Amino acid sequence: MFLDWQPHQSKEYDDMLSAVRERLDRPRPPEGGLRELWRHCGELGLLGLCVPAEDGGGGRSALDTAHLIEAFGRGCADTGLVFATSAHQFACAVPISAYAGDEVRRRLLPALCDGSFIAANAMTESEAGSDISAMSARAVRDGDGYVLTGTKSWASNAPEADVFVTYAVTDPTAGFLGVSAFVVERGTAGLSVDGPFEKMGLGTCAAGSVRFEECRVPARNLLGEEGEGSAIFQHSMAWERACLFAGYVGLMDRLLERCVAHARERRQFGRRIADFQAVSHRIADMKLRLEAARMLLYRACFRLDRDEALPMDSALSKLAVSEAAVQAAVDALQIFGSRGYLVSEGLEVVLRDAIPAKLFSGTSEIQHELIAKGLGL
Repeated sequence: MFLDWQPHQSKEYDDMLSAVRERLDRPRPPEGGLRELWRHCGELGLLGLCVPAEDGGGGRSALDTAHLIEAFGRGCADTGLVFATSAHQFACAVPISAYAGDEVRRRLLPALCDGSFIAANAMTESEAGSDISAMSARAVRDGDGYVLTGTKSWASNAPEADVFVTYAVTDPTAGFLGVSAFVVERGTAGLSVDGPFEKMGLGTCAAGSVRFEECRVPARNLLGEEGEGSAIFQHSMAWERACLFAGYVGLMDRLLERCVAHARERRQFGRRIADFQAVSHRIADMKLRLEAARMLLYRACFRLDRDEALPMDSALSKLAVSEAAVQAAVDALQIFGSRGYLVSEGLEVVLRDAIPAKLFSGTSEIQHELIAKGLGL
């Protein structure tokens, strides 16, 4: 059922692709910097595709959301922007939409959807990345609020963020059931941000560390109930591992188009390089990995929409897309040869932007573990 797009869905994809190419596919950020780019993304509806319409979003299903994020990734050469806006939406707007109280939803979600606010997910700690049980950040109830203490070592968008979704232990005796989720707004006393870090890729997505030093957060900023933090995080990860990686599917589509065009035009030994099996078969393998990854991603979104999603669904999707994206970038460099090694061709930055896909949202090794557990191993 999810294999066939309806005519209106195909038109929406084409329209989004055209709009992204016109407004966001630029060699350099505009004079207004990230905030201007964010505003453009908001105007195109890319910051709140799956957020309910009553909260300022597009009210899209996971599958429709992924389809449009795929167009974004295909049309925009700045993968850092695609990643930054997707992390903002799936790791922050999604849990706020699903678990925040009415007052917080009404106050924050419209601004997150239209680009007025930038959000960061502050989860990772120096000793607690994928291992949520090792989290050291604490939140203690104090009157009508909570006092947060701890450091998050990595948060995408943090240096620019207006809103932080973060996680802390509220009951140290309860294991993963003792973790709670909070919304913290920039300007809150005790909140500080370091960065941006110097990174290998995804340059437009600034990352930094976040410190909470006796940071008082109102009780209304608790997401869900105390102890629901692990479930909330897994909910947002299901969306992120499915929909965010649609941007990388779009990236692979763009790479494939470039490689096919280059193989048709480039001549060696009096022949198109497309006539050499070493090249044509490499491109055929790029297509195979792309379509397999795309189908796994669509299936994960389809099951998410039907409330049938299992951890293995998003793990299979995330693993397939991230591994295929890195291999596609390597293949493209090989096909373009020494020309692909030039910065002016833009392929080296694609490789640098693709490699983090195997690290964030759970490493490839973590995805293998989730798949193995899903098989009962």
